[in-house]
Amino acid sequence: MIATGTLSELIQKYLGFSPYAQSNILLSLITIIILWFSQRLVIRLIISRIEDPPVKYQWQKIIKYIAVLLGIIFIVRIWFGAFSSLGTYLGLVSAGLAIAFKDLLINMVGWSFILTRQPFKLGDRIQINDIIGDVIDIRLFQFSVIEIGNWVDADQSTGRIIHIPNGIVFNTPQANYTAGFEYIWHEIPVQITFESDWKKAKEILTVIIEKYAQEFTGKADKEVKKAAKKYFIYYKNLTPIVYTTVKDSGIMLTLRFICHARKRRSVEQIVWEDILTRFAEFDNIDLAYPTQRFYNNLTEGKAGTKPAST
Repeated sequence: MIATGTLSELIQKYLGFSPYAQSNILLSLITIIILWFSQRLVIRLIISRIEDPPVKYQWQKIIKYIAVLLGIIFIVRIWFGAFSSLGTYLGLVSAGLAIAFKDLLINMVGWSFILTRQPFKLGDRIQINDIIGDVIDIRLFQFSVIEIGNWVDADQSTGRIIHIPNGIVFNTPQANYTAGFEYIWHEIPVQITFESDWKKAKEILTVIIEKYAQEFTGKADKEVKKAAKKYFIYYKNLTPIVYTTVKDSGIMLTLRFICHARKRRSVEQIVWEDILTRFAEFDNIDLAYPTQRFYNNLTEGKAGTKPAST
């Protein structure tokens, strides 16, 4: 049997590894083996009991990251001996954990920011990027919204729950439909033909919108005054109005009014039904749609020439 001293000398002679390097290699291998078995043991005894596949997968990844991080720290200490003091060692461990779990730490800070600064809270309707929904849960690493819109028209729910990491609040603008007060401005464009009596149509629309907006105007006025104590929100006039604009295919009459953020679709349906009913009573008011006109003479629009519409 070859003595240990002789084996060390042979390795040094043929492989060029000094006794110091051989000792470090051996300790590094032992460290890797211990960490590998520890990781497998934790996964087998603890993580395998988790029934939810996504959560189980996530924890498996975390355990692997921790094992790799600890392996790097121990091996660096073995080879370079840079951690003579406990403070330095713990400092490096903390720095390594901060790098390895950067996203988790950002999400935790984001959670604290959401709870203290409250850019939104439970029940608020918000928009982040292309996601619009009502906040239904705020947790340590993520918050959840029940989605509205997307393939569903207007502000109706799709039924999907979307989970968003808390850290997104630091680098993405958030639109809050209900913070401060729960009323927003809404517009309904109504386009009529050039031949229609636009003045009569505007009069009808004004009566309709004043009737339905009256429900929200008084409440919104109180909400604005209350919100002004927290935000610099100032509306001088909340009364509805109908704007007149000329478009390619006709005269556009736009109804602008204050509306509850969660009632836009229902209010719009009621208003449109009333508009269609009232317009049907007049032969000189017609809704417009894209058309083309052809004239029988070379001078387009010459007086006395009857156009043909398609």
